[in-house]
Amino acid sequence: MGRIENRIRRLRFDNNEMTQEELAQRAGCTRQTIIALEQGKYVPSIELAFRVAGVFGVSLEEVFQYEDS
Repeated sequence: MGRIENRIRRLRFDNNEMTQEELAQRAGCTRQTIIALEQGKYVPSIELAFRVAGVFGVSLEEVFQYEDS
């Protein structure tokens, strides 16, 4: 079974070291959700995935990647 990898932590760092809280506010979710996403413990809804990508101004594929095992 595959899994979803993400580059959220790297993108936050590259965007003026954006905090998890700031990203959460801008993406319309909680800081706990961002923490779980970064740790790979939570797979976002497609809507949340697009909102996170939108915060960074990048495509969905630049944030999330499907890794087939």
